[in-house]
Amino acid sequence: MSERRTVALVTLGCARNEVDSEELAGRLAADGWDLVEEAADADVAVVNTCGFVETAKKDSVDALLEANDLKGGDSRTQAVVAVGCMAERYGTELAQALPEADGVLGFDDYADISDRLRTILGGGVHASHTPRDRRKLLPISPAERQQGAAEVALPGHGAPTDLPEGVAPVSGPRPPLRRRLDSSPVASVKLASGCDRRCSFCAIPSFRGSFISRRPSDVLNEARWLAGEGVSEIMLVSENNTSYGKDLGDIRLLESLLPELAAVEGLERIRVSYLQPAEMRPGLIDVLTGTDKVAPYFDLSFQHSAPGVLRAMRRFGDTDRFLELLDAIRSKAPLAGVRSNFIVGFPGESEADVAELERFLTSARLDAIGIFGYSDEDGTEAAGYDGKHAPELVSERVERLSRLADELTAQRAEERIGEDARVLIESLDPEGGADGGPVALGRGVHQAPETDGQILLLPDPERADGQDPLGGFEVGAYVDARIVDTDGVDLVAELRVPVPSGGPAAEARG
Repeated sequence: MSERRTVALVTLGCARNEVDSEELAGRLAADGWDLVEEAADADVAVVNTCGFVETAKKDSVDALLEANDLKGGDSRTQAVVAVGCMAERYGTELAQALPEADGVLGFDDYADISDRLRTILGGGVHASHTPRDRRKLLPISPAERQQGAAEVALPGHGAPTDLPEGVAPVSGPRPPLRRRLDSSPVASVKLASGCDRRCSFCAIPSFRGSFISRRPSDVLNEARWLAGEGVSEIMLVSENNTSYGKDLGDIRLLESLLPELAAVEGLERIRVSYLQPAEMRPGLIDVLTGTDKVAPYFDLSFQHSAPGVLRAMRRFGDTDRFLELLDAIRSKAPLAGVRSNFIVGFPGESEADVAELERFLTSARLDAIGIFGYSDEDGTEAAGYDGKHAPELVSERVERLSRLADELTAQRAEERIGEDARVLIESLDPEGGADGGPVALGRGVHQAPETDGQILLLPDPERADGQDPLGGFEVGAYVDARIVDTDGVDLVAELRVPVPSGGPAAEARG
C-alpha cells in the first residue's frame, strides 16, 4: 500500500474563503488525503488566495513565497499550489509572474482537486486557465440560473457521493461537502455565491460570477452537521445576503430560513453578514431583531455617505437615508450591533464629500468601522474614471478618517458600559488581563468574529482558585456578564447571575 499523501490548506481573505477551504478539505479527505495544519508537514501546501484589493493580493503572494521557501529544506513540502480568488482572477498571468507556485488552479479545478494535486506532486504540469468573466456562465435572468448551476463550478456548493467519517453527510438535493479545519465553536455557512451588483470599484462579480443561492435544505443540512461537530454559532456569508432567494423565486427566503436555522438543535447564535443597505426591507429587519437565537447584528455595506460619491460608485443612498435605516433598526433593537466599511479617496471625492462622510460617522454610532483607501482594480469601471487623487492625499484621508473612526468606536464601546451581555468564550489567557492576571476572551451578540472587537471576561473571585484561576470557564461556553469597562473597542465584563430565559440574543433587543 502506497504512503498516504498529506496536504495543508493555508487560507487568506474572507470567511467565504474559509468555507471554500473546508470544501476542498472535504474533497481531499474523501479521496484519501491526510490533512495537516502546518505547511512544513505537508507534501503539498495549498494556498487559498484573496484577490480583492492590492494589499490582499500582496499577502497572498507572500504566503505562496513563504510556503515555497519550505521546499528543499528540512520540511516535507514538495509542492506549493495556488487556489482561490487570486488564482481564479489571474490564472496564467499569475502562473507566469510567480513561477515559485507549482500550480495555479481555478474554481473549475475544485471538483478534481485530488487528481490535480497528484499530477503536480508526480512532476506533471496542469495548465493554468485563461481567466474569463464568470458572470457569463449563467443566464442573465436569476429565475433561470438554478437549472444551469450544476454545470458551473460554485465553491461552497459541492455535492459529494461516498464520504468518510467527519465529512458532511449526503442529504438534500445538493448536499454540502466539508471537513472542519479547526475546532472553533463558530463556523461560517455559505448562503450563496457571486453578485449581481455593479459597483464601479469592485471586480468580485467578474471572477465570482453572477449571484446564485444555495437551496435552503442544503444550508439547513450543513448547519445541522456543524452543530453535531460542536459548533454553536454560525455566520451566514455570501457576497450579498440580502439577495438570498431571488433566483429561487422568493426574495424574502432569508426571512423564513432564519427561524428554521434558529430551531436547529445545538445552535445558540445565528449571525447574518454582508447586508446591502439598498436591499434592506422591513420584514428582514423584523426577523433579524425579533427571532430568538438570531443575533440583532447588521453588517451593512455603506461604503460612503456623500450622494455624489455613492452615485459614482453605482450605489444607493445618502447620509440621511442611512441614518433613517439605523433608526428603524434601533427602534426594534436598541442595542443591536452595527458595523460597516468605507472607501475614501474615490475618484472625484471632494473635501465636502469627506465632511459629509464625517457627519454620517459622527451620527451613526457604529460599533465597528473599517476605513480603506481607494485603489484601481483591474477591469473595473472606476479604474477608467477621471479625477484620481494622488496616493499621498488618499493616505492622508485614510489616516484622518481612521482617527475619527477609532475615537467614535471607542465612544460607542463606552456607551455599552452597564449593558448585560451573553458572552461566547473563545479562548482563555492566563495573563491577558490589564493587571497581567487571567482573563477569558469572547464575544457578545453585537460582535462578529475577528472584525468587531471582543469582550475580556474577568474571572469570578468566588469560583477562581490557585489551580483554576479562571473559575472553570471553558472555550465554547456561554456565560452571562455585565459590561463594566472598555479597552478601546474591546469591552471588559464581569460575570453576573444568569439572565432570564430568552436566548443569547434576546438582551441585545433591549
